[in-house]
Amino acid sequence: MTQTQPTAHGVLRLFSGLATKPALESAVLPAFRARTGVAVETVYEPTSVLLQLIDSGERFDVLVGVTGSVDALVRQGTVSSVSVRPIARSGIGVACAGAPDPGGFTDVDAFIARLRAARSVAYSRSGASGIYFAELLERLGIREEIDARATVLEKGFTAEALFDGRADLAVQQVSELLAVPGTNFLGALPDTVQSFTDFSAGIALGSARLDDAAGLIEAMTDEPATAAFTATGLEPAG
Repeated sequence: MTQTQPTAHGVLRLFSGLATKPALESAVLPAFRARTGVAVETVYEPTSVLLQLIDSGERFDVLVGVTGSVDALVRQGTVSSVSVRPIARSGIGVACAGAPDPGGFTDVDAFIARLRAARSVAYSRSGASGIYFAELLERLGIREEIDARATVLEKGFTAEALFDGRADLAVQQVSELLAVPGTNFLGALPDTVQSFTDFSAGIALGSARLDDAAGLIEAMTDEPATAAFTATGLEPAG
């Protein structure tokens, strides 16, 4: 995360969730800066944390986050309704630090067996994927068992816990797992228990950089951006 203090209105300020960070940093923002010369300050956090920053008075020009949260900010009068555009969506996956198993998870029983065999499973307390995963464990009747030895991160990339000895499995949005170098992707959650998260972008009402903000959202929805999101584990919006 970069600094969160208010900045001069000469700098476009982007708040983004972690799932979209890899594509934005590797392709979308460099291309936008090169084409426009516009300086962009970035803050990357789970959407729930971004909402806390906004509630505390932090200034932003463009927000990329979970669609439901962006829609809520529209209803609150914080984000312009006409500016909102769907960006991408992501499923949840599982990763390890060792050699990946071929074929992923054949069914829910195989998924549960892998979780039970793990020394520790890392997931995020504040991220959309972690919130869903905790609910899924409860639904499957294994939350107490898995949580007894889980590594629950407040925020950040859960796959980082694979490389410092805290966990041997990590659960998170697929794009977030792939963002950590050396991570081996085991597979997506089985279809019957999968959950997809939609991400949208919107412009803050009262932004002093409306044209630049609109240009950035346009850059997030063009063909190169779609390719970048796909390459980093996301799916095209819709």
